[in-house]
Amino acid sequence: MARFFLTLSYNGSEFNGWQIQENAASTVEQALEEKLSMLLREKIDLVGCGRTDAGVHAKNYVAHFDSHCPDLIENKNHWIYKFNTILPPTIAIQNIQKVKDTSHARFEATQRVYYYYLNQHKNPFRDNFSWYVYGDLDFDLMNKAAATLLDYEDFTSFSKVNTQNKTNNCKITKAVWQKNGEHEWRFTISADRFLRGMVRAIVGTLVMVGKNKISISDFKKIIEAKNRQVAGNNAPANALFLVGINYPKEIFSE
Repeated sequence: MARFFLTLSYNGSEFNGWQIQENAASTVEQALEEKLSMLLREKIDLVGCGRTDAGVHAKNYVAHFDSHCPDLIENKNHWIYKFNTILPPTIAIQNIQKVKDTSHARFEATQRVYYYYLNQHKNPFRDNFSWYVYGDLDFDLMNKAAATLLDYEDFTSFSKVNTQNKTNNCKITKAVWQKNGEHEWRFTISADRFLRGMVRAIVGTLVMVGKNKISISDFKKIIEAKNRQVAGNNAPANALFLVGINYPKEIFSE
């Protein structure tokens, strides 16, 4: 029995998030476990690097699993091809890596990076994967507000309630809006961990800053209030992408 990291991407539009749930069918984890178990002819239990909400996408998602298969690495390209042939077109395996037996896809991740896409002109070729926001937005002001996120650790105001987290503290290392094309913007945010709904709540609140509905001072007060009810609404899920997960090099087997 050996442990492996699986790197994959998925279009979350048709899924109820990553994690298997009692009252929700069609999750990414469920689809993967069923197909991998069938192909490897053993029960595969995946542990993901984190939960993504319904409708959220991932370009680089990591999950670990244990397997008796003797040549998953020696014939890696063969197995990646085999996995992809039986998975739905909305999920694609990118890589398989052997890791130490105690390595954990969630707990040993040192950094996570998300992109959020926003466009200001309706675009039928982009709107499925970005948030169309009508009207003027002051992105300079939004960036000044976003920069203040790095000064805080407790982000209760941007977290879903009743999540049973031991702590709502996160260390944000980057938060910036950048032009991503004509009428398009991309918000990049990285941290050691994220709370459920955190990125979408931050984006929704920053857009309030950009529309001059609240000031930067108000934005700070929202963070300091540690109360989800005072922050803005969640931005739509379809524009959010998990794009990167970093791990210490020592967890990977030679």
